Amino acid sequence: MDAKTFREFGKAAVDYVADYMENIRDCDILPSVKPGYLFDLLPKDMPETSEDWRDILEDVDRIIKPGITHWQSPNMHAFYPTASSFPAMVGDMLCNAFSVIGFSWIASPACTELEVVVMDWLAKFLKLPEEFLHSHEGPGGGIIQGSASESILVALMAAREQAVKHWKQKHPEMSESDIRGKLVSYSSDQSNSCVEKAGVLGAVTMRLLPANDEFILTGEILEKAVLKDLEQGLIPLICIATLGTTGTCAYDDIPSLGAVCQKYNIWLHVDAAYAGSAFALEEFSHLRNGLELVESLNFNMHKFLMVNFDCAGMWLKDANKVVDSFNVDPIYLKHKYEGQNKMPDFRHWQIPLGRRFRALKVWVTFRTIGAEGLRAYIRKHIDLAKRFENFVLSDSRFEMVANRSLGLVCFRPKGDNLRTTELLNQLTERKQIYLIQAKRGNLHFLRFCICGMDPQEEDVDFAWKEIQSQLDVVLKTEFLNAVKNDVDIISQKFSKDVYINGTAPISEKSK
Repeated sequence: MDAKTFREFGKAAVDYVADYMENIRDCDILPSVKPGYLFDLLPKDMPETSEDWRDILEDVDRIIKPGITHWQSPNMHAFYPTASSFPAMVGDMLCNAFSVIGFSWIASPACTELEVVVMDWLAKFLKLPEEFLHSHEGPGGGIIQGSASESILVALMAAREQAVKHWKQKHPEMSESDIRGKLVSYSSDQSNSCVEKAGVLGAVTMRLLPANDEFILTGEILEKAVLKDLEQGLIPLICIATLGTTGTCAYDDIPSLGAVCQKYNIWLHVDAAYAGSAFALEEFSHLRNGLELVESLNFNMHKFLMVNFDCAGMWLKDANKVVDSFNVDPIYLKHKYEGQNKMPDFRHWQIPLGRRFRALKVWVTFRTIGAEGLRAYIRKHIDLAKRFENFVLSDSRFEMVANRSLGLVCFRPKGDNLRTTELLNQLTERKQIYLIQAKRGNLHFLRFCICGMDPQEEDVDFAWKEIQSQLDVVLKTEFLNAVKNDVDIISQKFSKDVYINGTAPISEKSK
């Protein structure tokens, strides 16, 4: 493909994307294909000769699009939002065009320096403690990781290596393997599954402590677990708190957790993947309480800030602790500007060596939307969730399971868990909107989250009418089944009575 053909293909692809986004409400949110559908539509081997781009783009529409779950549709209400915007798409295209591998400053100076700039922009926008800024005189700073999962794993492994080093110095009689075998980490049973996975990958026991009745992990709960482990000779390592849990978007008590972590020399990491966006709003300033006690935190720009996946911000109060843990510095990666002007070599801050120029799409998006526009976008999600919450409260057939939190509403139809499951099955089968089920203890409920690239009030109204209509179907089916069951019982009893009286059992027609 030469530049001329690239221009034609590229412009056609942009038109295709723009048309797709403008008409996304016309698509069923869930595909109708079955597992393996694509294997029957594609050849078993790659083509020997080149094919025309027009045929390829046509097959995207004919073969690929039918198998897409439309995450940018405003009818997506499952999980949490995966952000996108036209500026972010353009930024990603430029990133792909430059195709730099930014493992060091010299590998592409703009890649490193732009990331330093936008991460300080974002830290100020979110009003984080100044210790997390690159521009602060301390050793802190921010980096763009791929996801919250990576950020949490980096924090856990850095804390692990720091703890091993500390305990080896404190107890030289202990072997390194003995120390590693005694390490234990803590989080809430409401935390994301990636926390538990980090414990597996980091070879550290992860205790998922039961949250309180409000789904919150507190310092009191943590301290009881820590004291119990200390009595058994174990070594408390890290606590991973959550601001915006997956199930109900609950907020762990960071001030009390921070006090306990400082008391017992435990690394405190905060996973604010979803709710971290609210730091930027003064009406949610209370969510920032206790962040001065935190060693590290992460926040997903690809959830709320209109930057597409993958793009997770991570900040460290002392980046040297991570660098010291991960530093592998072969001669072929050295350059004469190392260590000058506090320019980080971000390869020491992450798991992989190579890294994408993610800062470019962040920069393009932030400049295009502006801080004011980003704050308005967050508030819009919150207002739309309030609208849905009012719908739930106005229908006596439904109940709230937890307080609405940012753009998430947790609710259920009153009755047993089967009714909730049947309602979800009905909604999923119709493919008009997409919700998921969660549970707290034995109680099942539905999560309704504001998602999509451009959600509007009419989208929330559409979703609520769909939910109401399908609950009507569920309740009608329940009623008919109950009536049928009663008739069967009466019929069986009547047949038995007639037979006992010496008369032949009544016929099915008579019943």
